[in-house]
Amino acid sequence: MTEAVIVALITGGLSLIGVIISNAASNRRISGELAEKQAITDTKLDELTREVREHNNFAKRMPVVEEKIKVINHRLDDLEKGE
Repeated sequence: MTEAVIVALITGGLSLIGVIISNAASNRRISGELAEKQAITDTKLDELTREVREHNNFAKRMPVVEEKIKVINHRLDDLEKGE
């Protein structure tokens, strides 16, 4: 009976060590994949932020352009009436 208990303890201990090693390796792999995906997400977010800033600059300039077009149209109307 003592031999059976010792064999069971050794088997259980080795199984536990195998599970711990397996979990550690899996955790490292998952952490690496997560870091890679986070880097990709950060890059995409930076690109999106740049595009939004460009759009905002365009949106700020458009009313100025529209006002200039209005002035040009009025000047053209005045020139056409003068002819």
